[in-house]
Amino acid sequence: MLRHALLSAAVLSTSLLSTVALPASAASPLSTMAERSGFLHTGRYAEVEALCRQFQARYPKQVRCVEFGRTPENRPMLALAVTNTGALTPAEAARRKLPVLLVQGGIHAGEIDGKDAGFLALREVLEGKAAPGALDKQVLLFVPVFNIDGHERFGQWNRPNQRGPVEMGWRSTAQNFNLNRDYVKADAPEMQHMLALVNAWDPLAYVDLHVTDGAQFEPDISIQVEPVHAGDAALRVAGTALRDNVLADLAKQGSDPKPFYISFAEEDNPQSGFVDSTPNPRFSHGYFMLRNRFGMLVETHSWKDYPTRVRITRNTIVSLLSQVAQHGAQWRQVALDADSRAAQLAGSTLPLTYKTTDKSHMIAFRGYAYTRTPSDISGALMTRYDENTPQLWTVPLRDEIVPDLQQAAPKAGYLVPAAQAPMVAAKLRQHGVSYQVLATAWGQRPVQAFRATQVKFGAQSFEGRQTAAVQGAWQNEARVIGAGDLYVPVNQAKARLVVALLEPRAPDSLLAWGSFNTAFERKEYMEDYVAEDVARAQLAADPALAAQFHARLANDPAFAKSPQARLEFFARRHSSWDERLNLYPVLRTDVAPAQK
Repeated sequence: MLRHALLSAAVLSTSLLSTVALPASAASPLSTMAERSGFLHTGRYAEVEALCRQFQARYPKQVRCVEFGRTPENRPMLALAVTNTGALTPAEAARRKLPVLLVQGGIHAGEIDGKDAGFLALREVLEGKAAPGALDKQVLLFVPVFNIDGHERFGQWNRPNQRGPVEMGWRSTAQNFNLNRDYVKADAPEMQHMLALVNAWDPLAYVDLHVTDGAQFEPDISIQVEPVHAGDAALRVAGTALRDNVLADLAKQGSDPKPFYISFAEEDNPQSGFVDSTPNPRFSHGYFMLRNRFGMLVETHSWKDYPTRVRITRNTIVSLLSQVAQHGAQWRQVALDADSRAAQLAGSTLPLTYKTTDKSHMIAFRGYAYTRTPSDISGALMTRYDENTPQLWTVPLRDEIVPDLQQAAPKAGYLVPAAQAPMVAAKLRQHGVSYQVLATAWGQRPVQAFRATQVKFGAQSFEGRQTAAVQGAWQNEARVIGAGDLYVPVNQAKARLVVALLEPRAPDSLLAWGSFNTAFERKEYMEDYVAEDVARAQLAADPALAAQFHARLANDPAFAKSPQARLEFFARRHSSWDERLNLYPVLRTDVAPAQK
């Protein structure tokens, strides 16, 4: 079925691209291999490099080709800045108060629709054939391919669940990072360069173009935006309008778009329906919400062929340009107001995670007739679809999303000891978060410290890290704050990002990604024969302790059966015990340090 779809792509391209102005000849300037092949093939990265230069040469007053970094395999990371306003630098765009729309393709380089659709949309807009006047009111930043090294790991069937193009790139980078898990930890050089680009241009909206996997059904695209379910309240209203306006534009052009990720609640079971969710900030649209900007996840459906997917992605980009042209100035002001509100969030209770409730409602969903029978290959129950028989499904949708884990932010900010300061400061700089290095010691101060009562490390490496999850609570303590420690105030525009990075139980915090694992590793031990003598001395000296020990023996069978736990009971009360064990090496303060 896949091979048939690939071979028929050229035949289908003319009818499927009826809303797109195709070039008059195969030699038309600024066209892609995709267009010239009837959307059967996609070009290599050399084509992106050539087109970036050619667009600038053809439209020198409207386009600037920008290299914003190099990949681990030393390929140039390119963006096209496009506007009719002349604001082709970040400073000029900010001076003119222009909204910036960043459209990014190829974060998963096998899902390459965004590259070819973006160049097509860009040419049509510059020629005045689409979104007329849109470039008079905004700057478009177009990154054709984010994962460039992965793009050049080129081959057939790199995406076996996807219909076309014939060859495509690879999901992960040359260092095997999945960039769409890296927005917070920012380990990949490509992500660090992208964040620098974002910090410079401060885009109002960051649009991440993908192709989903999944079952066979008729809807062809999903559009998810945050803030909608989470983040600043006023920005949620604007985010909902952005999402709904784009959905409406796509529906007018014949698509069946959905505002939720189109993946079954139970894998391979259509009747299980769908579950909407709010993403963690490791993902693009979860990350930009924390910066008080729009993050949009666009997912075309992998079972639609390449001409169809490129057309729909092109329509999405044109819709976005039109929407930002019409509403961008207003939405930009809402975002800036959200920055001001974020700078007053110290002491406020903020959600660290969200959950989808069990509340559901039934929706009509356009699928296909299917059967579910045991497979003689795998032995599992398999669903098989008949694409010649459309069928309207009635399935549940759970889309009520509410805060789950919540935490009051400190009344002033976070303190990072000098030993961890270089690592933390580097991450803060990557995200454009403000902090202060204490020039002089602050002395012993009342602070809040987090001591883990339970630590669970990831069983295996995930994105190059051993993750950690902790239980515990902040408690008042007095600790020494020295010169070289960092102070990270909550009251700044990126307050939500500060909390997400430094609250230990946040899902993508520095702690959660394993940056502080050594704090939870015991390094010093008391030999058992020494602990025996220490225990007897403590029992003899403290009748209350003896009573506590014997009560624990009587009431805690696991404790009573564990020689190690029994000896540790006394070792913890000895002066040799490491008081820093399980102490999270970031503190909270309700008073900002005064520094000269």
